[in-house]
Amino acid sequence: MIRSAPLHTARVAWRHSLRFRLALTYTLVALLLIGMIGAGVMTLLLRSMDRQFQARLGDRAEAVAERLTTPQLGLRQKSPPTSGYTAILDEQGRVVTAAAGLGLENGEPFPYSGQTQPEVRGTPMRAVTRAAGTFTVWVALPTDDLVVARQSATRALLFALLLTPALMLVIGWWVGRKALANLEEAADLADRIDPTRSLATLPLPVQEDEVHRLLAALNRLLVRIEAVQSREKQLLGQIVHELGAPLTVLKASLTRAGDRTGDAEVLRAALVADELTFTTQDLMQLARGQLEMRLAWHFIPATTLRSRLDRLVPGTTFAGHWDGMLLCDPDRLTQALRNLLANARRAAGPEGNVTLTLEESAEHITFRVRDTGPGLPPELGDQIFEPFVSGSGSSGLGLSVSRQIATMHGGTLTAGNAPGGGAQFCLTIPGAALGEEDEEAEETVSASA
Repeated sequence: MIRSAPLHTARVAWRHSLRFRLALTYTLVALLLIGMIGAGVMTLLLRSMDRQFQARLGDRAEAVAERLTTPQLGLRQKSPPTSGYTAILDEQGRVVTAAAGLGLENGEPFPYSGQTQPEVRGTPMRAVTRAAGTFTVWVALPTDDLVVARQSATRALLFALLLTPALMLVIGWWVGRKALANLEEAADLADRIDPTRSLATLPLPVQEDEVHRLLAALNRLLVRIEAVQSREKQLLGQIVHELGAPLTVLKASLTRAGDRTGDAEVLRAALVADELTFTTQDLMQLARGQLEMRLAWHFIPATTLRSRLDRLVPGTTFAGHWDGMLLCDPDRLTQALRNLLANARRAAGPEGNVTLTLEESAEHITFRVRDTGPGLPPELGDQIFEPFVSGSGSSGLGLSVSRQIATMHGGTLTAGNAPGGGAQFCLTIPGAALGEEDEEAEETVSASA
């Protein structure tokens, strides 16, 4: 059985999403790979360009040296066009002739001797020398092309490092959403399964991938859980049935014996039998589950409920306004309040006080049970209402059943510690104000009863 809650009631935060983590992981991997590969490719490209530039510079120097040593060749060929500078030096390193752009006079010392990367007139250059007989040929070319190429390659790499991860993150998120759509739908459906009722299996995707295997394993687990729950409920029901009849007879016999003899031990034994009877009722409630419990609505005086509770839990102090009317199932509400009072009595001890206060408003009726015991353990919190969880030495079923009964009445049951010390439980049900339709329904219920 599946609750009628809407789909997608609890969305996973993006930082906890599996598809986001997958997309982020692939994005970081892509960033690392692009950075490494891009840096390697850029390094190889720049080295290749540097070698080509150095070869072009060497070819230029070789051509000038060859024309200088072979005058006939120089008469037939023109120097290849270049944007660099050329100078011819003598054995003492003085200028024999130089390009006009260098601004050097013949015979003066050459200022760029020994420099492979000089700066000529503010322009970075790369220079080589070649021997040409008794002369030295000096050729320099500007490195502007290399600088521009390096800057272009660096910008292209940075652009790839910025754009590609962003695209990878968006595409990875979209692909992950498509790939994990079946898993997300199954998670929403699983969140709507009520484990206290019959379990439902999760829908399987068409493609038999890892998600299909996971959901199939969960379905097999759900089937096993349902089988175990069914056996447990059946066994628990049989045990309660076997204990119920003897305890009822024992309780009646001890009550009559106590009334006849007045023996305190017999009366105490009757109270123990009464405690066991209510425990078996709680176990039966747990075995049947909330689905099988039905409420028999009655419109009763609040004093009737107080009288029943006074007999079941002697020593209770009643406060508040008990002169009104209640629309409830008297047996179930008595069972719920009796469980709260019995727990409070155990917590308060023989010398402590237990108070049941009735507060009534136009919309709600609140029963406030307070004791003078040590209070509720703070580490339990709301778990105290789970079956077999107890902070007072009881079976741990009473509070769970009491909350279940309050819920079926359309109300709530909360727990906490009172400001002055001790535990405090508040059971709230809708008020007893009736409209015309409710009055007709109540008359029908009373007539059938």
